[in-house]
Amino acid sequence: MYAALWRVLPGSTALKILQCLVLALAIVAVLFLWVFPAIAPLMPFNETTVEGG
Repeated sequence: MYAALWRVLPGSTALKILQCLVLALAIVAVLFLWVFPAIAPLMPFNETTVEGG
């Protein structure tokens, strides 16, 4: 997958590295802004209870 991405990206090696970094940052931003907030209510670790002793 990474080799195919490397071959598809245009430009020199330095430009390809920069494009890969921008793509990685964009993916992380999409995950934190839309995906993780959408699935957070479905996660079981949000339903914790502490019983009194």
